[in-house]
This record gives sequence, C-alpha cells and structure tokens, in this order.
Amino acid sequence: MSKATHLECSLCGRRLEAGRSAGLCDCGGPLLVRYDLDKIRHRWRRREVCRGPASMWRYAPLLPPADESVVSLGEGWTPLVRARRLGARLGAESLWVKDEGVNPTGSFKARGLACAISMCAELGIRKVSMPSAGNAAGALAAYAAAAGIEAHIFMPRDAPQANYLECKAYGASVTLVDGLISDCGRMAVERGAAEGWFDLGTLKEPYRIEGKKTMGFEVAEQLDWELPDAIFYPTGGGVGMIGMWKAFDEMEKLGWIGSRRPKMIAVQAEGCQPVVRAFEENEPRCRFWEDAHTVAAGLRVPKPLGDFLVLQAVRGSRGAAVAVSDDEMLESGVALASVEGIYAAPEGAACVAALQKLLASGFLSASDRIVLYNTGSGLKYPEAYSTRFPRTAVGEQDKLGGLITPR
Repeated sequence: MSKATHLECSLCGRRLEAGRSAGLCDCGGPLLVRYDLDKIRHRWRRREVCRGPASMWRYAPLLPPADESVVSLGEGWTPLVRARRLGARLGAESLWVKDEGVNPTGSFKARGLACAISMCAELGIRKVSMPSAGNAAGALAAYAAAAGIEAHIFMPRDAPQANYLECKAYGASVTLVDGLISDCGRMAVERGAAEGWFDLGTLKEPYRIEGKKTMGFEVAEQLDWELPDAIFYPTGGGVGMIGMWKAFDEMEKLGWIGSRRPKMIAVQAEGCQPVVRAFEENEPRCRFWEDAHTVAAGLRVPKPLGDFLVLQAVRGSRGAAVAVSDDEMLESGVALASVEGIYAAPEGAACVAALQKLLASGFLSASDRIVLYNTGSGLKYPEAYSTRFPRTAVGEQDKLGGLITPR
C-alpha cells in the first residue's frame, strides 16, 4: 500500500522528500504530507474501511508511519453523540457532539502525537521537545514514554495542574515558564538547538496534522459519508481544523465524498481571538493578540503559525469565526454535562456558546445538521470549573445562569 510520496510547503509549494525528519520549509511555511491518491483510490475502497481497527489507524493507508512503527494507545474512533435534549433547547434539530475527551490522555491531542511519535520512532529520533498550553504536553509525554523517547516540555506556569502532573508521571522533563505558549516556544527552540531536540511544536513538523486529520475521516464515516452542514471547532493553534480540511480534500479525490463542504466555524475566547479579528478584518493572517487570557488553556494562542490555513478553511467553506466569553464557556459546559452527560473541556464547551450565537443571528438554521467538537475532558480543568462550583457553596442553590440553564 502506498504511503507518502512527498512533503509540500503550504506557503510556497516547494516539494521535499517524504519519510524524513523535517521542520518548517526554508520560507517558514508548514509542510504537508502528500500521497498518491489516484493509486490509493484503486487499492483501498471506501467499503473496506470498516474492516479496520476501532482506532484512527483504520485509516492507516493515508497515514505516514509504516505499520511496524506505529505507537498506539488506542486513540481515535471516538463517539459521535446525538445531542437531542441540548438541540431541542437551542433550536437545533440535528445536533451532534464528537467527543474527543475519551481519547488516551483525555484530549484530541492524542491523535497528532501518536502519529508524530510513530514517525520519530521510524526515523530514529530519540529526543523531542514541545511548547504546550497543557493537553498536547500530556499527550507527548504519554506517547514518548510508550516509545522510549526522551521528552522535554515547556508550559506556562499557570497551565492546568492536571497537565503538569501527568507529564511528570509519564517521566517527561517539564520546564514551567512565566509567560504564554509563545514564550515557551522561544525557550524550547533556544534550548533545543543546543541539545539536539526534535521540535514537535504545532505545525513545526508535518506529522502531527496527519493524526488530527483523522477526525475528518471519522465524522464522514460516522455520518455514512455525508458531511454535516456545519462543524464547530475550538481554535487555538487550529491544527485540527486544518487537518479536517485536508481530510475532506483527500476523501473527495478518493471518490468517497462529493465537493460539498461543511461551514467551518472557528471558535475562540474573547480574551484571545486573533483568528476572529483577522476574519472580521478580511486579513489573510493574524496579528499577535496582546494580553491573551482565558480559562481555556488550549485557546490561549496569541498567534497561530497556521493562521492562514485556518482562515482559508473558514472562508473557503463560507464559515465563520466566533469569540465567546469565559463565563459563556463554563455555563455552556455545565449545561452540556447536565443535559447530555458529556463533561467537556472549556474549549469544547465554547462551541455550544458559539452555536447559540449563530442560531440566534440566523447564520445557521434549525434544520442544519451540526457537529460540535469537544476536544478534551472537563476532568482536566478542575481549576476552571471550580469557579462555578466552589466548595463553600455546597448545599446552596446552584446559580448556573446563561441561556441554556438545565432544568
């Protein structure tokens, strides 16, 4: 079965050799993995996909690692849950939640790091580094431990405690930084150059995106190869959205789906919304967001490296970019948990709040089939949700507020 044919720069189009240790293109653009889709189309039929494992590796012919190099903890093939009760309250007749919180390490980051660490194992890379706001760090630490690879992680000092603890438990070296993920990134690059670490930062190499694109394959397969009308995705670095957009293009070229695309909705926090601002100002790239702050650690990315790719997906799908407040996120998270039994990370809960806004504005209609991505488990955010349920309030009447307070 064919694997990657080459790497391609997303900015200048330059082609590089596949199956190699690669960072950014010389022009600074992120690299994308390309395949001989015409050959794969004739060797791998859509009807054969269901015979694969109940993990993201059911799509192995379109993932770069050789089968014998795969490092897996069972990531992917997460549930797509019909949210009937929440949909009824919001006025959405066909509402679904893709729950990535059930992945290993409790977030969608497991997909990207499973693929990237598998490629590190294949290429003989033994030391890796990454700046992370939290969940990516936990996933890197877990998969590096499973592969016997040395992991060096830089995270903001105020990252969720759960993320720090899991990284330490997995045996990673963790450096806490007084600053944002951008500050962590600079430190990781400076140290990595001297130490010989391979940089697994967001879009700094081409393989994490390949794992994340499997979210796009799964939502298509789980909806019987008919894409929804809209996809809401919490957008920090934006690699999940970029990956899904890539997956849709690959599936069309394989003849598995048609040309219709969902409206791609990028959801950000009011305290850090560089993509929303660029979208509203009709700019091709983002400006650095000063004083970035939000309880959703994964959304506190002042300037995504792949901003232009996110904006292309949003505009190419006639989608939108929406910002919501921290209070709206947490209220929506409590509502989603109490109405549907899904305890979402604040990032995923932000999609519920954004959906309310776009239904109210008329951008989406009640009959649209809508998929919200919950990118992580709420269990990893005790600090954020404790603001809604302080222990001093035990026994008191809960005051959830918001537009969708559970009955």
